[in-house]
Amino acid sequence: MAKLLYLVHRMPYPPDKGDKVRSYHLLKHLAAKHRVFVGSFIDDPQDEAHVETLRSLCAGLHLTRLNPARARIASLSGLLEGQALTLSYYRDAALQRWVQETARRERVDAVIVFSSAMAQYAQGLRLPTLVDFVDLDSAKWTEYAAHHRWPLSWLYRREGEQLLSHERAVAARSARSFFSTERETALFRSKAPESAHTCEAMCNGVDADYFAPDASRASPFASGELPLVFTGAMDYWPNIDAVTWFATEILPGLRAKWPALRFHIVGRSPTPAVHALAGETVNVTGTVPDVRPYLQHAAVVVAPLRLARGIQNKILEAMAMGRPVVASRECAEAIEARRGTELVHAPDAEAFAREVDALLSNPARAAALGAAGRRRVQQDYTWDAHLAAIDSHLASLLCARQPLAA
Repeated sequence: MAKLLYLVHRMPYPPDKGDKVRSYHLLKHLAAKHRVFVGSFIDDPQDEAHVETLRSLCAGLHLTRLNPARARIASLSGLLEGQALTLSYYRDAALQRWVQETARRERVDAVIVFSSAMAQYAQGLRLPTLVDFVDLDSAKWTEYAAHHRWPLSWLYRREGEQLLSHERAVAARSARSFFSTERETALFRSKAPESAHTCEAMCNGVDADYFAPDASRASPFASGELPLVFTGAMDYWPNIDAVTWFATEILPGLRAKWPALRFHIVGRSPTPAVHALAGETVNVTGTVPDVRPYLQHAAVVVAPLRLARGIQNKILEAMAMGRPVVASRECAEAIEARRGTELVHAPDAEAFAREVDALLSNPARAAALGAAGRRRVQQDYTWDAHLAAIDSHLASLLCARQPLAA
């Protein structure tokens, strides 16, 4: 049993958001065999209720309270420092002291970094480090630039450039770097050829026992309606763009044929732009105690993200629930599933409307697609199978630190 520092940019519990799902399962995986000391930020007041649960999962815990609005303003110091604003956003002196003191006091054996922003805390520790980039964040910001006007386009492009420089430096000094898909891994290798040999994919999984159909689970929908469902954190710009695009460009045409259709946007922290979509044909739920009833009783689950990096947990969860899923090409291509029989791809608005209509028109095919999707995730997307990728590298690092027998 080793002592590990686990540095995470957002409190890894509860697992109710894409990155938190992955960071929680990685923590759970590591804690099963090692003593794990967690340093992280808490950026949602609702998460305060779960601090003690998180504490029970680890050997030590330090949480820095982060106010997103104030952190955004503070991050602008990165413009003067010539650094990515992301690094300033997640910079905290108290957390840095805790990391250094914990590493020294506990004689930590290795560091696991979750997201490149947290690598700044591992620098200078002189400890072997594994980094889970999850997705290539620099590419995300560069994509954002193409979809916004100046000055945001300039700011996002700059962030992409500065963050890529940071990501390359992090990978160069880390023993191994992980990404959530083969596509993200290949993209980083092309951007950082000097670290290509130390990069690999460690895909997301899904808890198919938790996300499982249950005949006793009541429907949250009104009798007689045809519910379409989208799930996700609704203060995340790609999700906002996705539901806005679907509600304005795709839903009206579908409603003309299916008057009982209603689009349910299920997720925490909806922005004013998301709330503005609410009405007779669109329901914005905000935070719900359990997303599973919404998934289980959906006629079709949609994932119309036009900007997407890595594997979308929302798709794996819907597939695990046995529901038919129509996803944008950007989302669907990251998942190993048979096109049209386990997961439906839709490259544009016209295709999205056509594919949803086809599933509504053929309930038997929709049920078969949902069942096939569940079988796929049960077979290929278990968390333990994917997270085992980190074990052999961690074992090698720990073995190398052991003194040779006399």
